[in-house]
Amino acid sequence: MEELIQRISAALGVDEATAKAAIGHVLQFLQNNLPAGPLADLVKNIPNAQEAIDAAAAAQPEGLGGSMMGGLGGLLGGAGGGIMALAGKLTGVGLDMGQMQKLSHEFFAHAEDVLGKESVDEIIEAIPALAPFR
Repeated sequence: MEELIQRISAALGVDEATAKAAIGHVLQFLQNNLPAGPLADLVKNIPNAQEAIDAAAAAQPEGLGGSMMGGLGGLLGGAGGGIMALAGKLTGVGLDMGQMQKLSHEFFAHAEDVLGKESVDEIIEAIPALAPFR
């Protein structure tokens, strides 16, 4: 997890606590919207990933922007609504849209390093709305 935190922190220009929170929210979104398969392998192969997911689940979005995006996501439903809710949570930890794009790019690049391209392809195929964020 430390390698991923440092990678995200450097790419986004944020501190490591913010990077860890963002990673936790992304992993939580994936855990809530994917069958176990490749995600279980990813969580197993990133030390402390489950702890980051648990911390994200316990966190509340900060500020009006985070709660509004999360509420809009709830109205949309499904993975599309989940992506909106995720955007709200990431806004709550202080990320802007440009940083969210970098986060997703770096996250999926790291996932490919850990699992291989085929497994990441399975994740993207399970939630097609993620394809633009790869």
